[in-house]
Parts: sequence; C-alpha cells; structure tokens
Amino acid sequence: MRPTTGWRADSATRTLRRAPLERRDLRPDDIAVRVEYCGVCHTDLHALQAHRSDANGVLVPGHEFTGVVTDAGSAVSGFAPGAPVAVGNIVDSCGVCRMCRAGQENFCRSFPTLTYGGADRQDGTTTLGGYSREYVVSHRFAHHLPAGLDAAAAAPLLCAGVTVWEPLRALGVGPGSTVAVAGLGGLGHLAVKMATALGATTTVISRTPDKAGEARGLGAQEFVLSTDSEQTEANRDRFDVVVDTISAPHDPAPYLRMTAMDGTLSHLGHLGPVTVDTLDLLIGRKKLSSAGSGGRPSTAAMLRFCAEHDITADIELLPSSQVNSALERLERNDVRYRFVLDMSDLD
Repeated sequence: MRPTTGWRADSATRTLRRAPLERRDLRPDDIAVRVEYCGVCHTDLHALQAHRSDANGVLVPGHEFTGVVTDAGSAVSGFAPGAPVAVGNIVDSCGVCRMCRAGQENFCRSFPTLTYGGADRQDGTTTLGGYSREYVVSHRFAHHLPAGLDAAAAAPLLCAGVTVWEPLRALGVGPGSTVAVAGLGGLGHLAVKMATALGATTTVISRTPDKAGEARGLGAQEFVLSTDSEQTEANRDRFDVVVDTISAPHDPAPYLRMTAMDGTLSHLGHLGPVTVDTLDLLIGRKKLSSAGSGGRPSTAAMLRFCAEHDITADIELLPSSQVNSALERLERNDVRYRFVLDMSDLD
C-alpha cells in the first residue's frame, strides 16, 4: 500500500480531520497523482452531512482535482511522471454497457465508480477522494491538463464545468442560440462563460439584483430579476435553452415559461423530486431535461475548449487546513464562485 495524508470525516465532531490514508499499490493501468488542487463541491458538503449518521464508514471527499503524475503502472501509455493531469468524479465504469460504449461512462448501467464513496470494481474497497496528497487512478479516467490553464482554477472544471458543458453541447448551443442561466454560483458562472464562448446570446436569471454587474462581467449580455414579474413576463417563451443551476428545491414553472417553443429547461442544480404541471410543457412543446457529470470524450473536449477560450472557474484558493471553514461558508453560499483547496500543506 502507498501511505499518504488527507482529510477524513470525523462523525463525532461532524468535521474533517487530518489523518493518514492508504492508497492501493499501482495496478498495471494505474497512475499515481500528487494532488495539487481540489475543488470544494456541494456534493462534498452533502456527503459529509449524510456521513454524520454513519460512524463506521470512511469518507474522504473531493472529486474535482488537478495534480502531477508521480508514478505509472507497466501498462500505462500517454502519462509519464511530471505530466499535469486532471481527474473528475468518476474513476471507473463497466466499460461494456451501451452507455459506456457510447462514451457516457457517467451513465454506466451498473453505475460508475465514484471518486469517493464508491466501491472499487476489483477489490470492493471504498474509494477515498481528492482531499488528500495522493490519488491512485486508472489512466483511462485521468485527463491531460492543457497547457495554459491555471491548475487551481481549472480544478472545478472536472465537476462543475463538465456538468454544464454536456447539456450545452447536447442541446446544440452555438451562434444564434439564446441561453438563460438560472442561478449564478459554482455551476452557473461556468455555464455563462461556456455559453457565451459557444456564441450564444446569454442571459442570467437571478433573484439577487446585485448580481447584474457580476453577470455582465462574466460575459452575459442581459440580466433578468426573477422576482420582478414584469421582467419575467417580458422574457416569456424566449430562450432556446434554460440552464437551471439553482441548488435548493424550487418550482421549475417560472423557468419553463421563459423557455421558447421547442426549447429545453435543463435542470442541473437540484437533484431531487420535481413537480411539473404538464400544461407548462404542453404550451410550446417544451422539454424538461437534466444531466450529470460527463463521459470521458466529453470531459476531454471540454478541457480543450476551455484552454482554447481561456475559461476557468472564478475561485477562492485556501490552504487545505481551512477545509472545514470552506464547507461551512459553502453551506451559507459565502463564496464567489468556487472554493479550491491547495493541498501542499499536507506535505
């Protein structure tokens, strides 16, 4: 086994504590990655909260990280020590189902192996995430980090970035498209940057009037205040794609009303039950969709696109020793727009 150090959930204190960890010895197709930067995702917060009732499980969060290859297995090609890499929230899949064969490992029929909290497909051990100094992963689920992308600001692309990238591409967003992004947080700000770079006329929908300037600074051409009925009515049946990144439970009806005829509301932020009045779909032949994470081809394409258009997340970089503060602030939405942990203090 390979010893390392990371941040492990402590059920007694309901926080993360620094602890020794072990990574598996390298399999032939594995690479060892020295984790340099790891993004802090709402999923990490939810996992920690859920872990409070399970004192027996081992939880090390973190599923969007960048680092450097330090070692490689005998069957690895394309990755050598010193190579900068990026890893997202999936580290394995069955590889044979229809979804995997289509390059959508994120929809693997037998469920993908998650970067943390998953079960390793070979030995059944629980996967431990990127809040650590080293991670061992199959090279098939690692990506070259393109030159020119800041390694810290690129880390959130591997979860938040690809989560909004996949529906934008699947829905054909490009020049001539009208896109609205509901919510301006970790997902939303990247959706604005990507939609704009794809050539779409991009609008931000928010209940916070102070975000109008932020939205335009990110590239949005327009801003709609969701609490202003005159503004929402003026934008009724307008947008080809509405990307809903709001993380709290909410009614999708106002956003469906702003979706154009034959347009799509892509519901990304809140992954829970949704109640929809069929008439909100019927009037205008509107569609309600969702997406999550991304397959390997899509993730690689997203990284290339971001390098070409100089797109990274707007981040607040913190030493990993401040992880508990970051999670507490994230719960209060006190971040613009993504926390990233510098793991070098684990040496």
